[in-house]
Amino acid sequence: MSALKLFIHSHGAAGDHSLMKTITFACTHFAVAFTVAYLLTGDIIIGSLIAMVEPAINTVAYFFHEKFWNRRTHRGKQQSLSINRTPTAA
Repeated sequence: MSALKLFIHSHGAAGDHSLMKTITFACTHFAVAFTVAYLLTGDIIIGSLIAMVEPAINTVAYFFHEKFWNRRTHRGKQQSLSINRTPTAA
């Protein structure tokens, strides 16, 4: 299986849920970005454009941030387990 497929499809009941978190983050971010841009400009078109560009880029960045963070956390757990299993010299 390709690295991209493994990267994307490692979600689900036993996975890390970062894809679902990214989707809900994106929905929330789009709504907030549109509301703020519309209130600042008073223009629905400009509010929509701003709400499409900035959150889209930020959502992609968030997904990779989550993957990096989960990998970092997983490595930390593995290292602490290996340290705890190391036999001590007497």
